Amino acid sequence: MTRTTYPLSVLMCSPEHYTVEYTINPWMHPEVPTDGSLVMKQWESLRDTYERLGVDINYIEPAPGLPDMVYAANGATVMDGIAYTASFRYVERQPEGPLYADWLRSAGFRVVEAQAINEGEGDILTVGATVYAGTGFRSTLESHQELREVFGREVVSLTLVRPEFYHLDTCFSVLDGREGSELIAYLPSAFSPDAVAELQRRFPDAVLVDEDEAGVLALNLVSNGADVVMPVGAAKFTAALEERGFRTHLLDLSELRKGGGGIKCCTLTLR
Repeated sequence: MTRTTYPLSVLMCSPEHYTVEYTINPWMHPEVPTDGSLVMKQWESLRDTYERLGVDINYIEPAPGLPDMVYAANGATVMDGIAYTASFRYVERQPEGPLYADWLRSAGFRVVEAQAINEGEGDILTVGATVYAGTGFRSTLESHQELREVFGREVVSLTLVRPEFYHLDTCFSVLDGREGSELIAYLPSAFSPDAVAELQRRFPDAVLVDEDEAGVLALNLVSNGADVVMPVGAAKFTAALEERGFRTHLLDLSELRKGGGGIKCCTLTLR
């Protein structure tokens, strides 16, 4: 199969202040040191890959005291020229929301302030015209109703059941987000039975990923419809994507995984 690309515009944040100094997900262990030089090199490898693929990259200034700000995907949900702000569950990350809102406002997006707890594209992903929204650990069902009101789109709620897959983007990937070409990958065991049934109904051709490969955050990836930027360590998933005509670009973001994030976490899509 010959696949074609679609343009991507993204927002990224340098890991200048990144470290693991608290625990708000099962991946985080403050007693395990992080390597600031290595994390910068790994993040730069992601940036360089995007540049090589022609992705339009924008940058927000990292703020001291906010080590998780590198996970830009959590900063908002941006579609149709509208930025729906993040409202973080944990106090450690709450100051990030206004910083991302200010950047998006200055970039010309219409900013809508969230009233309900949500963590941006960590839990809110778009496939075709439909929004898929995670709940169970971070984002609330109330935020899903706000999404419907803000964007006027169908929002499908998906309940997450495993703490290590606390955000939707850790267990659900958008491989092709274009209407008429929709394709996803996901880890079934990360979802409630009702959510799995809904995904099976809507995406009978989805790529299913196994436990071991999801455990390296293999599903935390970014695709432009033909190129998939994804972590190393998921040989079966990589082969499955290549069999379907995708070009894979494998990166090591092991230092950022210590904070519970990966490639998609570092990438906020600007629509």
